[in-house]
Amino acid sequence: MIGEIEDLRYENNPDPGRWRHRKREKGGRSVVTFVLVLVLFGVLGGGAWYGYGKVSGFLSAADYDGPGSGEVIVEVKKDEYASDIAETLFKAEVVKSAAAFVEAAKDNPDSTGIQVGSYKLRKQMKASDAVLWLLDRKNLAVNGVTIPEGWTKMQVFAAFSEYTGIPVAEFEKAAKDISKLGVTSAWLKRTDGKKVDKSNIEGFLYPATYEIPKKTTATDVLKLVIKNFNAEMEKLDFAATAQSKLKISPYEALVAASITQVEALLPADMGPVSRVLYNRAYSGDFPCGCLQLDSTVNYWLRLNGKQGKASEKLTIDEMHGENNPYRYNAPGMSIGPISNPGEIALKGAIDAPKSQYFFFVTIDKKGTMAYGKTFDEHNANIKVACKNGIPIC
Repeated sequence: MIGEIEDLRYENNPDPGRWRHRKREKGGRSVVTFVLVLVLFGVLGGGAWYGYGKVSGFLSAADYDGPGSGEVIVEVKKDEYASDIAETLFKAEVVKSAAAFVEAAKDNPDSTGIQVGSYKLRKQMKASDAVLWLLDRKNLAVNGVTIPEGWTKMQVFAAFSEYTGIPVAEFEKAAKDISKLGVTSAWLKRTDGKKVDKSNIEGFLYPATYEIPKKTTATDVLKLVIKNFNAEMEKLDFAATAQSKLKISPYEALVAASITQVEALLPADMGPVSRVLYNRAYSGDFPCGCLQLDSTVNYWLRLNGKQGKASEKLTIDEMHGENNPYRYNAPGMSIGPISNPGEIALKGAIDAPKSQYFFFVTIDKKGTMAYGKTFDEHNANIKVACKNGIPIC
């Protein structure tokens, strides 16, 4: 009881997590925002790909006016030219003439970035719209494994196992040394003195849809995922930004993104929530210099085969047990990621707007966050949440 009373004192334990109720503790959100396919064999062929061939419809550049209707699957193959794709679209009744598509492709400088794969398009589309749809990877029609944002490695391994028939134990074994899977040395160090566990792949399993070859191994699958992770981090310039802008290691920023992915519901809150984490862990102005989050405690429970719990049901031992490296008052940034963050959370972690906030709480059923500099401000935000029907009181 003494420990519990001490935990409620601001100077020892400004306790945001205990009043923050999140029904999504059972896993990441199910909404898949960014869908990718990895087995694409590269992009279509370079600037000369517009070449004309003997294809139907080139005598006229007739074009449809509208957005089209229905659904049709078309395949873009390796080393095809615009004329080849145009012929495929013309035969599938997607475009009114092959010439219209070729002209639309020539007018769109991004068209050389169309990827190999099968796409869901509409019949009777305007040719320029067809180009845009082929450039949008969300329209790729694939059979594969979709990893949503916020899933843990346990969930990812289970999904890969179900799809491939490879036992979960094989994925766990393959993930014992992430440096052998393609994680570079830049990710295996921190600036805060803590060590990076090379046997922990959490955070590196980038959310996407992965098309997996029929004959494969657990190691092959994880290498495919890490390859995509590296590519996405390169696009975001994640590592360099973390070091130059935040003055922390890429790994620490990845940890923050993984926590933010679980904590924040709305894209607008990804950056501000990440900043709260940085303020607590690094500013020196938060009394314990720790995160004090239920989400890290619940992650530890799941690692040990248990179910996550709502704030009010976590025991003192579960929150503060010394054998738990993700415990409530563990100093600094968490020892490792607690989920696999997607693009928006990753961007939020490196673009976190500066603030003096130390607290956040969900205040309405839309997922809106409110922020506070002091414990009193935090309590005032909790009262707003209670009025709005958030069950945290």
